[in-house]
Amino acid sequence: WTLYEQVAIAAMDCHCLDIAQDCIKVLQKKFPESKRVGRLEAMLLEAKGSWAEAEKAYVSLLEDNPLDQVILKRRVALTKAQGNILGAIQRLSEYLEVFMADHEAWRELAEIYVSLQMYKQAAFCYEELILSQPMIPLYHLAYADADIVLDFLEFLEEKLESEMQWVLYTLGGLENLQTAKKYYASTIDLTGGKNNRALFGVCLCTLAMAQLTKGRNKEDKESPELQSLAAAALEKDYKLRAPSKLSLLASTLRSLKLSS
Repeated sequence: WTLYEQVAIAAMDCHCLDIAQDCIKVLQKKFPESKRVGRLEAMLLEAKGSWAEAEKAYVSLLEDNPLDQVILKRRVALTKAQGNILGAIQRLSEYLEVFMADHEAWRELAEIYVSLQMYKQAAFCYEELILSQPMIPLYHLAYADADIVLDFLEFLEEKLESEMQWVLYTLGGLENLQTAKKYYASTIDLTGGKNNRALFGVCLCTLAMAQLTKGRNKEDKESPELQSLAAAALEKDYKLRAPSKLSLLASTLRSLKLSS
């Protein structure tokens, strides 16, 4: 019976709704009063695009168990699928007030905030993830990441053909850049220096910070040691894995005044 349930969900994922409906009918016959089967019925309505009926079915199921995590998450997905992003944020926030340890939900909320350029809110979500799972490099990297929007860095997108996103970086300001640099450094540490996104992040934060501290006292400026090591690590990795791109990397690092 578990296999019937799994096939029904997989069929809905593939939009093979006839197969999903056949599996659900078998389960309905075997378990006529099952709330678990009722959840599958509501998911099938959702897969068919019958939003109002699916919402009504989910609400009915929640009357018996208001803390059903799967149904609460399905309602978030249902709202998001209809294009109601603000509604999805509200439902996801309400869900996290109860299930604060759900890492997937925090990450989903952070990604929604990034898509809306609400970087301060996204940073808060990643802080929660880092506090609960500090040894996962992805969260350190994502906290520092967000879309590159500063005009003087546009040429890097073209040269490196990168899809890097920068949260703290985009918020700007010396304090945020210093924090972003620390989290890129944490990512480098946790991955043994094998994360090129974090290495590039250190270089770019250094460039932005140099622009902000230009003309200040030497005490206010960052030590060049970390960025020099990051540049050297990038050159070593490109030499080993992508020698044809080494000249492009060297040119980019020179333009950042970070060539080793």
